[in-house]
Amino acid sequence: MKRVLLSCMLSILTAVVSGQAATDFPQLKWLEGTWKKISTKPGRAGYEKWESSTPSSMKGTGITLHGKDTVFSEKLELVVKGDAIYYVADVPENKAPVWFKMTSISRNGFTCENNEHDFPKKIVYEREDKKLKVTVSGNGKSASFLFEKG
Repeated sequence: MKRVLLSCMLSILTAVVSGQAATDFPQLKWLEGTWKKISTKPGRAGYEKWESSTPSSMKGTGITLHGKDTVFSEKLELVVKGDAIYYVADVPENKAPVWFKMTSISRNGFTCENNEHDFPKKIVYEREDKKLKVTVSGNGKSASFLFEKG
């Protein structure tokens, strides 16, 4: 009887924790749309474009251009998996997509981390009105990118 009760309690706890990630996910809706990079070197441009794909996932694309040539491209995703939300980055330099667990979320931003990855280990999105600051950091290094909703 104790085993059955313990098993039921663990199932309920797992459902509550999993449900929390799904409940938090709508807070990311503000990210939808195209964000034009405003902090670029001369001759360069870039953007991130995000769209909802399901109620618990969003797909994104990040592009950096030099003139008309694409010099960097990444496939991005925000997805609920199990009891957490993950930021998934698929870049040509990596053999497989890299998963960053969301460690904090608010109505104006979020933080994702993967301490096992070489760089970055931490990704922070911070929104203020129609501006977005994305900071990647790890191993004593940091880089920030500024975007504006377009």
